Amino acid sequence: MSADAMTDVELARSIAEAAGRLLMDLRAAGDLADEALGAEGDRAANALILERLAEARPDDAVLSEESADSPDRLNRSRVWIIDPLDGTREYREGRDDWAVHIALAIDGKPAIGAVALPALGRVLDSAEVPPAPPPANPPRMLVSRSRPGADAMAVAEALGAELVPMGSAGAKAMAVVRGEADIYLHSGGQYEWDNCAPAAVALAAGLHASRIDGSPLRYNRADPMLPDLLICAPDLARIILPMIETGMARAPAEQGDPAA
Repeated sequence: MSADAMTDVELARSIAEAAGRLLMDLRAAGDLADEALGAEGDRAANALILERLAEARPDDAVLSEESADSPDRLNRSRVWIIDPLDGTREYREGRDDWAVHIALAIDGKPAIGAVALPALGRVLDSAEVPPAPPPANPPRMLVSRSRPGADAMAVAEALGAELVPMGSAGAKAMAVVRGEADIYLHSGGQYEWDNCAPAAVALAAGLHASRIDGSPLRYNRADPMLPDLLICAPDLARIILPMIETGMARAPAEQGDPAA
């Protein structure tokens, strides 16, 4: 099927798969390592994604972590929001907890999403994702590998949750979708490309996805910073959001890992 004949979600999935294969091949070649591998992975995956989108959806705007932003996107209803390599550190370290994010925001809402987990051979998208399984008891809370956020730690302590260290934002969100964990709460600062595709997939799986004050996730804003996120089962959200509102689990947005 030609790219321009695909539905939006088919296109998102196809591009995520292709970028994931490119990144896996680049890493397997062994020609680059460390920062050089991460930089080339970001560059090459971004170039592939932009080329595919320009060919298939030339009238749509794009917001990418790896490209210069254009204010023209603010006048568009349809904006592709992409992270060509979410979890560059994990990628260059040879780990499997990194991802490729391809999302389409329509009128600011996370309408379409595909998240590739290339090292696991998986792609989850907003059309075919199965319903997320019920949470475990006690729940499992995803935290940064290196700098767990104060909000997440406070909520985890209050819930008696088991801590699950993991790498990239996409890997964490998809761990909740796949039933490997139950709560992804991040308040250390993110950008739209860090969570648009994961949020679209999570919402399609019947999960709660919002800001940590409970407000909806909105995209294609002039400032692409979107500093906090909660993904979990709706029942857990009804418990966690009041905890944060009462101030028992608040931390400055600038603390923590900006992309985890």
